[in-house]
Amino acid sequence: MADDLGDDWWENQPARAASSSDASDGEGGGNTEMMQQKTAPVPALSKKTKQPKECFLTQSKETKEDVIKTRKRRKKKITDILAKSEPKPGTPEDLQKLMKGYYSSNRSVIELEELNLPDSCFLKANDLTHSLSSYLKEICPKWVKLQRNHTEKKSVLMLIICSSAIRALELIRSMTAFKGDSKVMKLFAKHIKVQEQVKLLEKRVVHLGVGTPGRIKELVKQGGLNLNPLKFLVFDWNWRDQKLRRMMDIPEIRKEVFELLEMGVLSLCKSESLKLGLF
Repeated sequence: MADDLGDDWWENQPARAASSSDASDGEGGGNTEMMQQKTAPVPALSKKTKQPKECFLTQSKETKEDVIKTRKRRKKKITDILAKSEPKPGTPEDLQKLMKGYYSSNRSVIELEELNLPDSCFLKANDLTHSLSSYLKEICPKWVKLQRNHTEKKSVLMLIICSSAIRALELIRSMTAFKGDSKVMKLFAKHIKVQEQVKLLEKRVVHLGVGTPGRIKELVKQGGLNLNPLKFLVFDWNWRDQKLRRMMDIPEIRKEVFELLEMGVLSLCKSESLKLGLF
């Protein structure tokens, strides 16, 4: 029978086979598509499971940035800045610069120029090699003669201004070699009332006063201390406290110092009857 069908039958067999396979593929393909639609959400679930990891990584980056910002802010503290800086002796230019910065907000250009002090009113500044006694001996070699001639009450020949009562006591102990038999008075507020200090200044002659600018200013204001006989005004300029702050780095102390200067000190400096020193 195969012979009767001839070659035409055999030639048509591949086409039929192909058409039958296409039909089967069509049925199978339909089932495959349905299976793919059912299994399509699987990769979406895998994406959802990755999202918490992404959020966690983002949060950790923000935390590191916050830590870096906090460290940068800490570096701006004056204690950290001073700790890294090398000690430099104070100069008259430092005082002049601070004065201009303090008065610039409420004074005209002409008034600021009037605040400039002549170089002749400044004593030699401490180069960080002196003790207090050796520095005072250098700037005032004729101290013995001056103290003998001083007989006025309610006044001193030399004022040493520092930042605290504790520092004032340290300075008094360290000037033993210089003061000799001079009378020294503590001029700070700790444990001493201002009225008691006024009475002491009225009763006896005092040659040296060591204290804080706030209490000295108050004594001048109440008439207990006359600045006219004053010959030397020394700032404890280079010493630093536990926070590495110098006297003029503390805003409250700096304000009181400039207020004291306005109470007659600047005019005495310009008349060259008073000399300023930076220890």
